[in-house]
Amino acid sequence: MKAWSVTRLGAPQEVLVKSNRELPAVGPGEIRIAVKAAALGLPDVMMCRGNYEYKPELPFTPGQEIAGTVIEVGEGVSCSPGERVMGVAAFFSGNGGFAEQCMSLEGMVYPVPAAMPDDEAAAFSIAWHTAWVGLVSRGQLQAGETLLVLGAAGGSGSAALQLGKALGARVIAVVRGADKVELCRGFGADEVIDHGKTSFAAELNSLTDGSGADVVFDPVGGPACEEAMRCIAKGGRLLAIGFASGVWGEPVTHDLVMKNCSLVGVYVGAYDARERLQIHQKLIDLYQRGLIAPPIDKRVDFDGIPAALAALEDRRVCGKLVALID
Repeated sequence: MKAWSVTRLGAPQEVLVKSNRELPAVGPGEIRIAVKAAALGLPDVMMCRGNYEYKPELPFTPGQEIAGTVIEVGEGVSCSPGERVMGVAAFFSGNGGFAEQCMSLEGMVYPVPAAMPDDEAAAFSIAWHTAWVGLVSRGQLQAGETLLVLGAAGGSGSAALQLGKALGARVIAVVRGADKVELCRGFGADEVIDHGKTSFAAELNSLTDGSGADVVFDPVGGPACEEAMRCIAKGGRLLAIGFASGVWGEPVTHDLVMKNCSLVGVYVGAYDARERLQIHQKLIDLYQRGLIAPPIDKRVDFDGIPAALAALEDRRVCGKLVALID
């Protein structure tokens, strides 16, 4: 099968090589999938560079988010050959979704609703599961509260923006650039702050008459996280989602104490398969009711994957990029 393989660590366009490779035999709990579409994310870029949590042995095929058709299953797997599925590939073992076929595991893929196209299915699981775990399970966001979303034009940020609105919150989005401002307005943000023009902390404090944000959804980390502490409400919850800036945020403990704030870690992988399925079913219900939708910026073909990853790294993307494999 054709696949993109990382043969050495570095920038995606420099280290991804188109190759022919074979997948391992299917073992217990494993699933072989014919990939129809693969969503691209910053973690894929980080894996190419070797600075992500998971570091498979070289050479490996990245690609976390996929949609496709089950080809073969091992013992103990609940899905069947021929079934359409979406979810997470076994990227951590080097058998990711930037290929004609990938591997996955029981509990990591979900049925695709008949009316959902492959590109939207590929872009759904990670972003929306993360948004739900952050806002609902961990952040306990309530209707009427103010939600601040950093990096709101990205994959997880745009999902949190839409989900926050569906949950009845006042959503204030933070982005950089006029195109991203318009995107977030289109998703229903109550206010959008272009932090290329102003301090988002000062602007948010003005918009809330000094009371601040009850919940901060932070997939950015770094200085943005520290600035968020200047506009979080008393009793607020700062959700640590990721580090798109390259470093995790490090809020000062003293500041957390003085505002009775909570720093809350968010990791979907800490939930078991049964809990993730329940979350998924609730999100699919919102999708089918038209309350949320994957924000796809652009679709590329298989050969366009390296350049698309470079665009992601350069922050030239609004929403999600999806590669159509077949």
